[in-house]
Amino acid sequence: MKPEVLRKRLDKNRPMTEVTIRIPEDVVSDLKQVALVLGFSGYQPLMRAYIGQGLRVDLERLENDKVSVLIDSLRRRGVSDEVIYKALHEVDREYE
Repeated sequence: MKPEVLRKRLDKNRPMTEVTIRIPEDVVSDLKQVALVLGFSGYQPLMRAYIGQGLRVDLERLENDKVSVLIDSLRRRGVSDEVIYKALHEVDREYE
């Protein structure tokens, strides 16, 4: 994830929207118990953490899929693995 996007995601004062979701009562009860043990102020912040965690994993996977498609396309166009590796290395350093 790009640093500027990550900074925005870590901002505790970013705008929120209300969402309604139906969840079984026993799941909410379990979330409340786990939230207390993990030090969350309630089950809703824990749910946001779980959603954010899963979302980051999927976004990373999708981003990597795009990179893989790009690499395959460059190879088909005759770009050597060495050039591709150097370019990827430069991008990695850019986002450190």
